[in-house]
Amino acid sequence: MSADSEAAAGRDALLDELRALMAAHSPPLHALVVPSEDAHQSEYVSERDKRRQFVSGFTGSAGLALITMKEALLWTDGRYFLQAEQQLSDRWKLMRMGEDLPVEVWIADNLSDEAVIGINPWCISVDTAQRYEHAFSKKHQTLFQLSSDLVDEIWKDRPSVKALPVFVQPVEYAGRSVTEKLKELREKLLHEKTRGIIIAALDEVAWLYNIRGNDVHYSPVVHSYSIVTLHSAFFYVDKRKVSVEVQNYMTENGIDIKDYNMVQSDASLLASGQLKGSAVNGSSHGENDMNENSKVWIDSNSCCLALYSKLDQDQVLMLQSPIALPKAVKNPVELDGLRKAHIRDGAAVVQYLAWLDKQMQENYGASGYFSEAKGSQKKEHMKVKLTEVSVSDKLEGFRASKEHFKGLSFPTISSMGPNAAVIHYSPEASSCAELDADKIYLCDSGAQYLDGTTDITRTVHFGKPSEHEKSCYTAVLKGHIALDTAVFPNGTTGHALDILSRTPLWRRGLDYRHGTGHGIGSYLNVHEGPHLISFRPSARNVPLQASMTVTDEPGYYEDGSFGIRLENVLIVKEANTKFNFGDKGYLAFEHITWAPYQTKLIDTTLLTPAEIEWVNAYHSDCRKILQPYLNEQEKEWLRKATEPIAGVK
Repeated sequence: MSADSEAAAGRDALLDELRALMAAHSPPLHALVVPSEDAHQSEYVSERDKRRQFVSGFTGSAGLALITMKEALLWTDGRYFLQAEQQLSDRWKLMRMGEDLPVEVWIADNLSDEAVIGINPWCISVDTAQRYEHAFSKKHQTLFQLSSDLVDEIWKDRPSVKALPVFVQPVEYAGRSVTEKLKELREKLLHEKTRGIIIAALDEVAWLYNIRGNDVHYSPVVHSYSIVTLHSAFFYVDKRKVSVEVQNYMTENGIDIKDYNMVQSDASLLASGQLKGSAVNGSSHGENDMNENSKVWIDSNSCCLALYSKLDQDQVLMLQSPIALPKAVKNPVELDGLRKAHIRDGAAVVQYLAWLDKQMQENYGASGYFSEAKGSQKKEHMKVKLTEVSVSDKLEGFRASKEHFKGLSFPTISSMGPNAAVIHYSPEASSCAELDADKIYLCDSGAQYLDGTTDITRTVHFGKPSEHEKSCYTAVLKGHIALDTAVFPNGTTGHALDILSRTPLWRRGLDYRHGTGHGIGSYLNVHEGPHLISFRPSARNVPLQASMTVTDEPGYYEDGSFGIRLENVLIVKEANTKFNFGDKGYLAFEHITWAPYQTKLIDTTLLTPAEIEWVNAYHSDCRKILQPYLNEQEKEWLRKATEPIAGVK
């Protein structure tokens, strides 16, 4: 039996163990929901919080498992359809979000009247729980809050909690002090007539208190909560993570440090007006004198059911977190840091592409990055075998040599040929593909630097691409340029802009199953809201504003063959338009990602003169900006990679 088969058999046994626990539970459970999220509704979670991955074997970052007494189903989105098909055993059924019934509708339709559905109340948001309860009500089904997670009971070797240190993010990188941020937050609390707010999202706590940590791979956050009232501020964290320096920093800023597990009881105290701050920050009294400010503010997308259950539900204000927008709208210091981080990052990507080009020619007889000559073959005395993982490790090495590097911002998507069609492919050293000069190579990668977070995708071919591959690449590039050059009035959402990137693909009858752009953090999460550029309805909720960041990443994926994606990070800026109809003010984009597009993959006959001019101007800037970071050979490679392209005469 192969290792994969053994693992699948082991997971199948887990289903039997879970069903035994479900049957023995009081009341007996007809179904168990196992979400991807942790107690903070995070996208990326720590190893010990990967319960859905543990029971299903599916390793994607998004999805939900449902286990009934007879079936096991996994929901995920279009980025992961192919990956889930490959990773799930035949005891699991894949449910495609956007195509199949949502989980709550499936439960309401398929489970019996008065069925009991178990959930860990820490791992489900208030918003999701209320949506489930509404769907379940027609058949009097119950969403039951479990006192312990059943998956944890069968997870014998679950990773332990690690006490990794909290550290302060200096104002020279954060741009704004904690004092400023708390003052602004309290003004919003007063405006909404609330006595306090519970902040559960890890990046919001980190941003508000100017702290970072290492509790989650790829995201420099700390497992923590915050409660802020009109007079007090609290930081709930494993105290083993807090140094004397951080303790003093919190005290200086009027923040009480409390044990992580006290947040639930303190939520109850907050609700009753009895939550007391320390005498040090002048707030030894409770908040019970705030009669008109009696409500507690929560963001129903990030606050979990367990905390919500401790509040007086008539006295809860459910609104988007007042931290989401200030975090998304970068201050000048953050913008400056992001620009600088992307320049260093671009230099690392160019060093990588130049190195990879040389390796492919030397080891695989490839025609290389610039030539389209056919006839590549592995050399008989190949020095080095290149794999998706070994080359991505090399890329990480180039990044690690750069100033302020702290780690990667997500697992590198280093994907060859058919694997590039798996949108969020994650190669494993034991099973990944070897590089192939006759296939497309897609690399989506990013890093965390002290002054910014990066995310870039480039798609290349080291042999002779087909005409079809070229035309698809060019359609993606056209969509990429269309979004980059967009000018639009204030008040425009990402939902309205999404079509710009798709239109060149739609003209060919092509499309892609993911959004076009997401916000990006300032040495924080690589995926940051509340805005996005997408066809999804949620993209209608938040207009783009000047000083937001957003990615520009259209793609095209042909299952079993190849995948193409191009991605830059953009900053939203005020546009200098000749007119200003309606006195709205107009916005545009500034790209801050620097790495060349492979010109041999471009079919210039499909580009307009304006698009050709855009490519040439971008490449000219790229060359000037990155040259100081490169050695002579790398400079020469970049000079060649950024030579002007010409249109049809």
